[in-house]
Amino acid sequence: MTPADTGAPTTVGAAASAPDVSDTSGASGASGARVAPGGPGYRRMSFALFLAGVATFALLYSTQALLPLISGDLGVSAGDASWTVAAATGGLAVFVLPMSALSERYGRRTVMTASLAVAVTVGLLVPFAPSLPALVALRAVQGAALAGLPASATAYLAEEVTPKALVTAIGLFVAGNSVGGMSGRVITGWVAQEWGWRVAVGVIGVVAVVCAVAFRLLLPKPRHFTPGSLRPRVLARTVRDHLADPLLRRLYAIGALFMTVFGGVYTVIGYRLTEAPFSLPQGIVGSIFLVYLVGTVSASTAGRLVGRLGRRGALYLAGGTTAAGLLLSLADSVPLVLLGLVLITAGFFAGHAVASSAVSRTATHGRAQASALYQSAYYIGSSAGSTVGATAFHAGGWAGTVGVGLLAVLGVVSITLLGTRAARRRTAPASVTA
Repeated sequence: MTPADTGAPTTVGAAASAPDVSDTSGASGASGARVAPGGPGYRRMSFALFLAGVATFALLYSTQALLPLISGDLGVSAGDASWTVAAATGGLAVFVLPMSALSERYGRRTVMTASLAVAVTVGLLVPFAPSLPALVALRAVQGAALAGLPASATAYLAEEVTPKALVTAIGLFVAGNSVGGMSGRVITGWVAQEWGWRVAVGVIGVVAVVCAVAFRLLLPKPRHFTPGSLRPRVLARTVRDHLADPLLRRLYAIGALFMTVFGGVYTVIGYRLTEAPFSLPQGIVGSIFLVYLVGTVSASTAGRLVGRLGRRGALYLAGGTTAAGLLLSLADSVPLVLLGLVLITAGFFAGHAVASSAVSRTATHGRAQASALYQSAYYIGSSAGSTVGATAFHAGGWAGTVGVGLLAVLGVVSITLLGTRAARRRTAPASVTA
C-alpha cells in the first residue's frame, strides 16, 4: 500500500535513488540489486537482525516480569518498581534520535554493534545494583545504549532489502523483539523463583552477550549506505521535514498509543496474577509470557495482512484485536486472561510491524531519523504505559489498567480513521473529474 493510500503526501528525496557506495568500514563499493527473500545473504541478514531484536527486548524489559519480587526485596511500591522499566524505555526514547544521526554518518552496522556492546556490559552490572535509585540509573543507561538498535536496524533494512520485501523483513526484526521479550520474561520467572531476581537479570545479560556476538559475526556489510552529515542544521531540517508529513505524524502517534497499551498491560500483569484470586507462583507467571510467540507470528505475517486488507485495514484489525483482548482479560479466570493476553499481543505486534514498516517505506531521505522519531514516540508510549498503567492499577485495580489501554486503542482507531477520510477527500475530485 502506498503512502497516497493513507491520504498523506509523499516526499521525494535523493536517498531513494542513491548509488551504491563503499561501506564505512573501508570495503570497496559494491553495486547490484537489493536483497530479496531467497536471494544470497537474505537469511543471514534476517537472522542477524532477529538476534539483535532478541537481545534488545530481552535487556530492555528484563525487570518487567520481576517487578513483584523487586518490590518485595527493595521494599518499594508497584509504581516505584515500574521505574526500572520506564527508565530503560525512557532512556531509549531520548537517545534514539541522536544515535540515528550517528548511524547516518558512521554506518548502521557500526552503531548497532557499539550499542549492543555497551548495553550488554551494563546488563552484567545490573544484578549488583545496591538500591532502587542505582538500579533505575543503570537501567536508564542501558536504555540509552539500546537506542542505537531500533532506528538503525529499520534504516539498514530499508536500504538493503527490496521495497516489496520490506514489511516482511522488518516484521522478522519485530518478531525477534517478541522472542526476546518472551524468553527474557520466561527465563527470569523460573530463575527468579529459585535464586532471586538478581540472578535472573544476570542470566539475561549472558544470553544477550551471546546474541550480540552472533549478530556481529552474521550481519553482512552494507552495500547501499550513503554517509550523511552530523551538522545540527541538517539534522534539524530532516526532522522538521518528517514532522511536517501528516502520514508520518499519524504513524508516530499510532506507535506510541499501541505501546502505551502493551507497556501498561505487561508491567502490571505480574502483580495481578501473583495476587488473589489467582495467587500464581513467579515461575508460572513468567511462563505466561510464552504468549509472545503469538506476536512473533503476527509480526512476521504483517506483510501478507497489509497485502489483503491494506495498511489502514490492517491497523483497524490490530486495534480491534487488542481491544477485544483487553476486555477478555477482565475475567477472573486464568484461561480467559490468557486468551486476552494472546489477543493483546497479536494485535500489538501486528500494528507495530505495520506502522514501523510504513515509516521506513514513506521516508525517502533521512530514513534513520524517520525511524528514530517513530521509535522515540513508541518508547515514550512504553514509559507512559508502564507508569500510568501501574498508577491506574494501584488506584482501581486491573480494570483501571484496562481502561487506560482502551483509551489508547480508541486513539489508534481515531487516527487511522483520519487517514481514511483524508484518502477519500484526495480521491473524490479525481472521481468527479473522471
